[in-house]
Amino acid sequence: MAPASERLELAKLCSARNWSKAIRILDSFLAQSSSVQDICNRAFCYNQLELHKHVIKDCDRALRLDPKALQAYILKGNALSALGRKEDALLVWEQGYGNAVHESTDLKQLLELEELLALAKQSKPVVCEDHAVDVSTCDTKVVVSENHVLDSSSTNGSTTEKKVVVYEDHGLESSSMMTPTSETGSFSQNKSENMHEKPNDTTETCSRSNETIKINRKVFITGLPNTKSISLDFRLSRGIAQVNEGNYDQAISIFDQILRENPTYPEALIGRGTAYAFQRELDAAIADFTKAIQSNPSAGEAWKRRGQARAAMGEFAEAIEDLTKALEFEPNSSDILHERGIVNFKFKDFDAAVADLSACVKRDKKNKSAYTYLGLALSAIGEYHKAEEAHLKSIQLDQNFIDGWAHLAQFYQDLANSEKALHCLEKVLLVDERFAKAYHLRGLLYHGMGQHRNAIKELSLGLSIESTHIECLYLRASCYHAIGEYGDAVKDYDAVLDLELDSMDKFVLQCLAFYQKEIALYTASKANSEFCWFDIDGDIDPLFKEYWCKRLHPKYVCERVFRQPPLRESLKKGRLKKQEFMVTKHRQTLMRAADFIGQKIQYNCPGFLPNRRQHRMAGFAAIEIAQKVAKTWRFLRNANRNGKKVRKREKLSMLSQNRGGACTSTSSSSETSTLSGLNEDRYTSGRSLSWHDIYSIAVKWRQISEPCDPVVWVNKLSEEFNSGFGSHTPMLLGQAKVVRYFPNYQRTLDIAKTIMRITKYVNNAEDHTVDLSDAGKLQKIIHAGSCSDLYDIIGENFWVATTCDSTAFEGKYLEGTRITVQKMDKIGFDFAIRTPCTPSRWEEYSAEMTVAWEALCNAYCGEVYGSNDLSTLENVRDAILRMTYYWYNFMPLSRGSAAVGYTVLLGLFLAANMEVTGNIPRCIQVDWEAIMSSSPDAFLDAVKPWLYPSVRINTSWKDYPDVTSTFTTTGSVVAALSSYEV
Repeated sequence: MAPASERLELAKLCSARNWSKAIRILDSFLAQSSSVQDICNRAFCYNQLELHKHVIKDCDRALRLDPKALQAYILKGNALSALGRKEDALLVWEQGYGNAVHESTDLKQLLELEELLALAKQSKPVVCEDHAVDVSTCDTKVVVSENHVLDSSSTNGSTTEKKVVVYEDHGLESSSMMTPTSETGSFSQNKSENMHEKPNDTTETCSRSNETIKINRKVFITGLPNTKSISLDFRLSRGIAQVNEGNYDQAISIFDQILRENPTYPEALIGRGTAYAFQRELDAAIADFTKAIQSNPSAGEAWKRRGQARAAMGEFAEAIEDLTKALEFEPNSSDILHERGIVNFKFKDFDAAVADLSACVKRDKKNKSAYTYLGLALSAIGEYHKAEEAHLKSIQLDQNFIDGWAHLAQFYQDLANSEKALHCLEKVLLVDERFAKAYHLRGLLYHGMGQHRNAIKELSLGLSIESTHIECLYLRASCYHAIGEYGDAVKDYDAVLDLELDSMDKFVLQCLAFYQKEIALYTASKANSEFCWFDIDGDIDPLFKEYWCKRLHPKYVCERVFRQPPLRESLKKGRLKKQEFMVTKHRQTLMRAADFIGQKIQYNCPGFLPNRRQHRMAGFAAIEIAQKVAKTWRFLRNANRNGKKVRKREKLSMLSQNRGGACTSTSSSSETSTLSGLNEDRYTSGRSLSWHDIYSIAVKWRQISEPCDPVVWVNKLSEEFNSGFGSHTPMLLGQAKVVRYFPNYQRTLDIAKTIMRITKYVNNAEDHTVDLSDAGKLQKIIHAGSCSDLYDIIGENFWVATTCDSTAFEGKYLEGTRITVQKMDKIGFDFAIRTPCTPSRWEEYSAEMTVAWEALCNAYCGEVYGSNDLSTLENVRDAILRMTYYWYNFMPLSRGSAAVGYTVLLGLFLAANMEVTGNIPRCIQVDWEAIMSSSPDAFLDAVKPWLYPSVRINTSWKDYPDVTSTFTTTGSVVAALSSYEV
């Protein structure tokens, strides 16, 4: 029970109609104990300020504590009615009346409910309109203490004349004034929820981006004591209305006037801070909210608003602290739970986001925004079924909820369900055909499926709506680049480089645009040259490639690397000519065969979209490999049969002439030679073909098929990078389960634990050993159930390395991949496999690949050469898998090693007259099978059961036209990869 002096103060404030200060007194009461009557009293005060959503919130809280609180039913119904929700108001009053007639101790409130119901059922307005005012219907009392009842129409028992002033008001609420947007977390008028909703057709509505608002004519009572307080509350109400109408400058002017008279007035500070926040003046907003908190630490609204502003500033930890404090004042507030859930999601604390948003939707079952964010958070932690349910619930609540459809589309795309993703995007555009983000998402999806021309159409539509959409511009540039439209590609890359940026993500795209533009110009200079002259690894400066792969700022590169010549030079020198791609019979035969063969590389796992362009690339590469390897084997077979020894070829420098003269290394022109041509001669003759030559064929096709991907040989990067670069494949990032790779989490964790128990040490981030010989630690490792448990045992970031049995050196073990556990700055762990590249490791694996290739050649070029009996070719099959095993553990490319590895496997099988007819089984990733196997035999045991039964003898591939002579130029290769879209 509050002290009598404070109760008396409350009575005086209510008598003086000083509702704002009365609310602050009630805030302090409720901070100490949750009295139903105090909650109703505060709801009444909010009602006087026409803050109807606050009224509803308080009434709901009161009814949870006491379902028979009649005053709460009356006030809530009044608020709903004032918001234009007449049917909801009627339901509330009926519910209250039903409770009252059975057991009512307050006959006056019972009669009031009865009258409200009668008026509502007669379709009479509950809120008094025009001059036909019946004050008795609004005659709700405030109970100040158990024995002191103050009627709102009297002051200490005396009556005061009431004067009615009618004015226009939009019935707007401060409780919906600020909500972070779904993309940036910035303040907006509920943009993330309703920014694309269509307004109702009612004539007396005005539509804004946050909600459709019914315009009512309402009553304001004046002529009461303390007109200064009344004037203050009136101005405060008008300031709030101006904020909600988007008139932020006018609102700030109103609040400035109030604050000149009352510098620490919390409500005015909160209102002005809100207006500042909407204008993106977040520092000023936070300053106002902070002053409001200092003036009234119990002002939960100020804590909430400051939390939102801090979230918009990216200060997520501080924002969560503020919103948590706000929840202390309103423990059951679905609104604050919603806000904190969104901030937790943006902070990547997905577990906390799920907890908050789940609690929110339990209290507010119609909160579509909470449901879609819950779907996003659940998806991040790998709860895909529950995530889908939450997304679907959000759009069940509102079929026109654009963000709900867009998030669901992204969800399906992440899982590689292209059909459902496209369906969702169609729904988005039915609601709003000018929603630029939908065109970007659809363009992204088509790009992921290898349909670059379709992607360009979608991205162009998005750019016609939002010309500076950097994601659309960059992606369209890369699509133009991929299909050989280099002029348009350069134009878009330049547009990206010219944009002003407002986020780190966009900065990364701008950096990439610089590198991609240079690669586009390089490719354009090679368009009319033979494809063998397209040589990114030999021609492009190592420093350029290093910065490209690392996505670093290009300033340092610009100062040290020669730039590519502009397109006009390539045009002038005849290097870039517009050529029509003629689909000849030979080309058509090869394209059909490539499509059929190449689709075998597809992983049937969540996250891997089927990409027709990549399939065709793999098919062309496999056929070319088969043709050239067959020539090598024929040469070796003939040499063996004639009793001649094949002299081991001398190593040739990998330098290549860069006839475009750009992005070249600093070597002089005298050091370059026409080795690309010589290499092609070797391929033609079949002599001196190395394992590196074979894989280089697939690498080159992979490079040209998707220029967005920096696919390069790691040993062709700068020396510094060569000592430290490695592939990084995360299974867990913070709390996020990476959809493609998390299925390998438990297996990898178990292997890490086994290695730790056997070796009894790990390496820390500085590569120093950490001893684990203590029996207690080893026992804990055995029982560890997560990477978090392992981190707690070690106490710092660490890694362990898998091993590979050597074939080249008996009894030797090679380092395979590193399983790493790193604590992340924010929340959770980076649990990944990393494959470092050092000169010594490169030499070891290069030796293994050489021995594996020689073993394969010996296996096929002996007695089984040309055999059509699968059983006699088993050693050949095994030899192919052994070389594939070492390739995957080698991981010699900056990216793309998995696709290249399986492409070469398909080509080698073809070369031995064997065709792989089956697809990779569901949930199998061949590269992971190799990485997680400690020996080639273990890899064979894992792969043979599903691979070998699908192998068939096939010699028809020998009738295919020669790939190299059919697609002679780089331009013809690019056209062939893009022709299925014509």
